[in-house]
Amino acid sequence: MTEVDKSELRYPIVFPIKVIGLDEPDFEDFAVEIVRRHVPELLEENILSRLSSGEKYRSVSFQFIAESRAQVDELYAELTSHKRVLMIL
Repeated sequence: MTEVDKSELRYPIVFPIKVIGLDEPDFEDFAVEIVRRHVPELLEENILSRLSSGEKYRSVSFQFIAESRAQVDELYAELTSHKRVLMIL
């Protein structure tokens, strides 16, 4: 097995992602809207929003079934194209 084979994810797979930005009134809705474009079957119970301890930042965490690498790549590409998104984990 080559090094590439070891790190290759097998789809479908449960996939977590966390989107972080400034705590603005609509940041959670903004992040959810983008993720739902790529994961239409996203369930409400798989979304968690948290305010940072200093109350300056908000993280919105998602867990979903990723169907393909292309789906995940397209989601990351759209999220990183927005200046409101400061970090993705």
